[in-house]
Amino acid sequence: MIYVKDIMTTNVKTVHPRISARKAAEIMSRNRIGSLVVMDKGRPVGIITEGDISRAVAKGVNLSTCPVRDLMSKSLITIGPEARVEEAARLMAEARVKKLPVVEEGKLIGIVTQTDIVATTFDLVTALKEMVAARYKPPEFQP
Repeated sequence: MIYVKDIMTTNVKTVHPRISARKAAEIMSRNRIGSLVVMDKGRPVGIITEGDISRAVAKGVNLSTCPVRDLMSKSLITIGPEARVEEAARLMAEARVKKLPVVEEGKLIGIVTQTDIVATTFDLVTALKEMVAARYKPPEFQP
């Protein structure tokens, strides 16, 4: 069994709700990531994504003066580190999100993404394929 804690990223980039959306976009660009967890008083309170930023740009929002709290997703969906990867995938599909902050006892300890899950699944399928190939040898051809 593979758990969220086995595949999550632990170096999560975070921002405060009052930081400007422009600054958040710069942080995402510099770190080549698609989201930032929004933290207030040591607790995760939301997430801001590239999609949130691009929708704001399309609406003509001034990112330099707009705080992250006005654009972030406030109904933060999280998962625990002991959850199975299948549960994380199901939760993402049901909630239509691509990233899940990993929270333990109210504290942010990581993040898991659809990309993490796909990579893990691919590795697992490849390993199973190799196991089956090693066990099964087709019979010799006899003309």
